[in-house]
Order: sequence, then structure tokens, then C-alpha cells
Amino acid sequence: MRMELRQVADGVHLVHGSDTNWVLLTEGDAITLVDTGYPGDRQLLLRSLAAVGGSPEAVTAVLVTHAHNDHLGSAEYLRAAHGTPVHLHEAEVPHARREFLHQVPVGRVLRNSWRPGVLPWSLRALRAGGTAHVPVADPRPFPTAGPLDLPGRPVPVHTPGHTLGHSAFHLPAAGVVISGDALVTGHPTSRVEGPQLLPDMFHHRRERALASLEALAALDADVLLPGHGPVHRGPVREAAHRAFERAV
Repeated sequence: MRMELRQVADGVHLVHGSDTNWVLLTEGDAITLVDTGYPGDRQLLLRSLAAVGGSPEAVTAVLVTHAHNDHLGSAEYLRAAHGTPVHLHEAEVPHARREFLHQVPVGRVLRNSWRPGVLPWSLRALRAGGTAHVPVADPRPFPTAGPLDLPGRPVPVHTPGHTLGHSAFHLPAAGVVISGDALVTGHPTSRVEGPQLLPDMFHHRRERALASLEALAALDADVLLPGHGPVHRGPVREAAHRAFERAV
């Protein structure tokens, strides 16, 4: 298993894990962790913390864009083992507790297995814990509106559609948007490169995912850190509009 870490701005690092990304926001010895990869990415996650001079104990909070297994994987581990608070949008809190699950069903994946890339991706996802039961026992809504008092001063931006409580994070001082799965730049099941929505089978409400691209287009930033795919440099407004054009 390989982990690739890239610094994209002062105190902002994008990490590529097993077909998914997470972000480290550093400030002195403290770290904000945005998403955590698959359950099977735990050792990669710990290596990424060490690579920026940190440790699990240095993580001030885990911010989760949405409660799919490839983003939530080690959130409960950090909460239970290290007392790290886990924050999401209030609409995503019950999803993180697994009161319900808005994740692509296995049957839908099988019906799409003829599409290029879907079968190998699904096998890797299974090995990485894509169907594991990883609820967070005490997920919490964001404690305040506007910038959070955490390293990086991330600003949550509600971007529903992929899930009901999906949130992106804006880093105004760094000119960065962490978009999660509301706007990606690639995926093993997509033949498209560059800004795009994930394939339709992954969205809980596709029409709302399309509408959320406008919320992203309104953010002043020129670096996009997606949940899947490489970093994208250029106005996020243009990236969001490009994804909309490709989807309609």
C-alpha cells in the first residue's frame, strides 16, 4: 500500500491513499485532519501524520466531509483511542452513527460492473473495508457557523447531494477548497480527467449534487483538493462550472 503526501500551501497537505484522499492542516504542533480514508488505510493515515511531524495525539479534531467508509474509516479509532472529536454537518451526524446508510449498494455496483474500471475498483474497495461497519459513537455537529477554531481555520460549506449532509471546507487565507466528493478530479470508475461529478451511481440525490456545484463556484479559491483525484490548480469557480457542463 502506497501513500503520497503533497504540500499544496503553507500548512496544507493533500494525501493520496487507497483510491481516496485526506487532508492535513498543520499549525505548530497541532493538526486538523479532514477525512480519514478507508478503514484499511489506517497505517497510511498514521504514516501521513508522522510525515508532517505529527501523531494521532496531535490531531485537534477530525472533520468529515461525509460518512462514507472511504472517508470515515479511522474516525472512530481516533475518537475512541485518543479522544479526538469528530465533527460533521448536523444532517450527516446520524449517518456517521449509522442510523442509516446512504452508500452505493453492492447490487448497484454489480449492475454497473460491466463499465470500465468498476470491477477492479470494487475489489480494491472491499479489501480496504468499503463495506465494513465503522460507525462513530459520538459524532458532533460543527460547533459554530463560519471559521472553525482549528488549525487552518476551515469554513464548512454545506454541499448536499452526494449525501444529505455532505460538506466542503473553504480555507480563505490559503485560497483552498477541500471539496470531498462534491467535486472530484478523477476516480477509477470514471474515464474523464479533471473537474467532474462522481458517476451517478454514487450520489444519493444527483440533482442536489449538481446544485451544490454553485455553492462551490461561489468560493474564492484557486486550489481544489478533492476527495478523489489529483490537486487542481486554477479558479475553483471555473472547475465547478466545468463539472456542471460535463454532467448536464
